[in-house]
Amino acid sequence: MPNVLVPTPSGQMPAWLAIPANPIPAPGVIVLHDVGGMSQDHRNQAEWLAEAGFLALAVDLYYRGGMLLCLRSIARDLMARSGPTYDDVEACRNWLVAQPNCSGKIGVIGFCMGGGFALLLVSGHGFSAASVNYGGPIPPDIDEFLKTACPVVGSYGAKARWEQGVADQLQKALERALVPHDVKEYPDAGHSFMNNNEHFWFKLLRFAGIAYNEPAAMDARRRIAAFFHTHLGG
Repeated sequence: MPNVLVPTPSGQMPAWLAIPANPIPAPGVIVLHDVGGMSQDHRNQAEWLAEAGFLALAVDLYYRGGMLLCLRSIARDLMARSGPTYDDVEACRNWLVAQPNCSGKIGVIGFCMGGGFALLLVSGHGFSAASVNYGGPIPPDIDEFLKTACPVVGSYGAKARWEQGVADQLQKALERALVPHDVKEYPDAGHSFMNNNEHFWFKLLRFAGIAYNEPAAMDARRRIAAFFHTHLGG
């Protein structure tokens, strides 16, 4: 169940706010879910970020009408690079900045669908760092897109056949744009290797190499936390 409601242009968005144990103001992180939406795994992503010292808000992008209806809307907005999905994330970012225990610097992290969205948020959306996790192909206009990008940390699984070469492409694009970055591909991991999801549909996808990989996930968490601390503070 969500523990906060965030006002957006479309109504009240249910979200999960994970708070660090240290009471001093902390950097904020918006957590974007995979295609499965709000789940225990999604909340857990916010919790480990809070344990690492960040005020983490796991948002529910499906709140306006359920998975099937919202997937179409989100896909349309991501292609157009504008629309209600972007407005929702901006509302969540503004809400998080306004929290008394937030330092004012905000990062964004996403997984699968959320990872692709996080990459589209690196320029012009007020984020100070972004974590892109197996977010699919990079945009064809990546060089133009990265001219004003915030620092990016990216994590990919080499066994995801439809993401072959993406980590290398992203790293080279970030190098060309002189954007601070840390991109790594894990040879023994596949897609969604950071998502420890116990839903039945997720278990069915293991035959395709879509599965949680704890060693890779723990290393990625370490890298992301260090990268965020460098660029967000805390």
